[in-house]
Amino acid sequence: MSHSDPTRSAPVLHLANVTRVHGRGAAEVHALRGVDLAVHPGEFVAVMGPSGSGKSTLLTLAGGLDAPSEGEVRVEGVTLGGLGRGRLADLRRRSIGYVFQDYNLIPALTAAENISLPRELDGVSGRTARREALAALEELGILELADRFPDDMSGGQQQRVAIARALIGERRLVLADEPTGALDSATGEAVLAVLRARCDAGAAAMMVTHEATHASWADRVVHLKDGRVASESHGRRTGKRRLGGDPLGAPAGAPAGGLGHADDGAGHAAGGFGEVAR
Repeated sequence: MSHSDPTRSAPVLHLANVTRVHGRGAAEVHALRGVDLAVHPGEFVAVMGPSGSGKSTLLTLAGGLDAPSEGEVRVEGVTLGGLGRGRLADLRRRSIGYVFQDYNLIPALTAAENISLPRELDGVSGRTARREALAALEELGILELADRFPDDMSGGQQQRVAIARALIGERRLVLADEPTGALDSATGEAVLAVLRARCDAGAAAMMVTHEATHASWADRVVHLKDGRVASESHGRRTGKRRLGGDPLGAPAGAPAGGLGHADDGAGHAAGGFGEVAR
């Protein structure tokens, strides 16, 4: 795609004066306060801030997994609050790839079946969905996990399967909550290269991270504090500059042509795309 300013196009994600309040009275907690944020095609936005600043709440609202107390959330021009449960689930499945902090793979399904499920729910044939799932696994360097069940994977392997599920198809918005939490540094960097490449191809992405080095892959870094946008800054775009050697876009030191196959260990891992099986 052209590397012109992505903000000149209509946003894929737009949060307009969004507030989220939990509880009532003395127990009332303001998770977000009047947040205005737009993410455009081709743009990679990183969200940073201390614990309790509202980062995960921002992602759940952006993904339609929760509703704001005030304000609007729009994805590709559609106001999520105006959709019924069925249409909202359809939009999430077709337009949004969500990587959770927690494991969210279905234990009774293999890696390939977990990844292909949202495509099959959209009416894609089982054969085509599996072919797309295998391609996603190959992109993440874990094709050998295709027929393995989640209980037979390490935490890092499950995390990469969940990321593959978020990226399958032509989703226009990718939301990622600490997507590299269970990965070693080289594999984590290579995963970020995949996300960066998706944005360069026209998708929009918003990622929560505590790591400044990970945020450097982004075009823009949004800093939250006490539920408000405290500041915004430009990312260093180091990921953009690294793309161009290995076809995957892996940085120096990462395995060529894939994201590595080491047992990454359990840990703070990502889950899969939201509510595909509901």
